[in-house]
Amino acid sequence: MKKGWSYLSWFTLLLFWFILFYTVDHRLILPSPLDVLLALGSLAGEGSSFAIMGLSLIRLLVAVSVSAILGIVLGFFAGVHHHISQLMHPYLTLLRTIPIISIVVILMILLGYQVTPYVLTFLMVFPLIYQATEDGIKQIDKKLIDVYRLETHNLNMAFRYLYLPLIKPFIILALIQSFGLGLKVLVMAEYLSQTKHSIGQALYLAKTNLAYDEVFAWTLILILLSVFFEALINRYKKHMIEG
Repeated sequence: MKKGWSYLSWFTLLLFWFILFYTVDHRLILPSPLDVLLALGSLAGEGSSFAIMGLSLIRLLVAVSVSAILGIVLGFFAGVHHHISQLMHPYLTLLRTIPIISIVVILMILLGYQVTPYVLTFLMVFPLIYQATEDGIKQIDKKLIDVYRLETHNLNMAFRYLYLPLIKPFIILALIQSFGLGLKVLVMAEYLSQTKHSIGQALYLAKTNLAYDEVFAWTLILILLSVFFEALINRYKKHMIEG
């Protein structure tokens, strides 16, 4: 029954699109769903489209991977040592509050157009993974930590066999969320910085050439990717509840 309501919602959205299309009655301003599907089929028939998607996803993977490494390491030490958590707090507050467009402009001035998408995605994703790791550490039962400390004082062993298994669910959920958030931020950065061979640049070129059906087609691709990551999140949450 829940899926029925979901299908009804999608159908209502599609119906609204058709109504809006016939109301505007101008394909150059608002393409029809059929135009977008044809444009999507055209993109699927071009090898360059898959190369563009692949390169953008590789950029996303690189940025999230670096964020994960630093976020887990720093989040772990912040969870174990309170003074490190206090030291990191101003930086996280700054990243959460500063407008994204300001960060983009600053990065393009300092680092150039090609590096900006990587760094911006990292800056947006890092706090998510860091906070998940720190919160996971702080939620571990103190009695378990005390018992383990009686057995060994090796921090590396403690991380591998005590902390990591217990905070693993927090990290996995944060990583999946990071791919969804990172994709949106990355494409925006690619668009603004005109990164070569990227989804952002493809959107810009389609807009410049007044090919709004392609704009909608690329947007549909991004929506499908975001839905995929959201489905992974929901599936993992369901697995955690059932497990």
